Amino acid sequence: MEKNQEEKVCANCGYTASGKFVGDICPQCGLTYWKCSKCGFLITAATPPRVCTSCGETCDFLNVTCYTPECGGPGHIDPRL
Repeated sequence: MEKNQEEKVCANCGYTASGKFVGDICPQCGLTYWKCSKCGFLITAATPPRVCTSCGETCDFLNVTCYTPECGGPGHIDPRL
């Protein structure tokens, strides 16, 4: 009997892994796509900044990285977020 594990692919570097990335951070490049909750500015970084470089506000940044084929896979931002 085969185990059917889902593969995750980093949208930034294309690294593929079985199962989820720990903390939604790619173990290869360490980067994640982040979106400012106030102005919608997108940034790629290991961790989001405290102050948005676009609107200058202290914002909550949402992880909007696409890890599944349903949202386009590598090189895409999850439009559902």
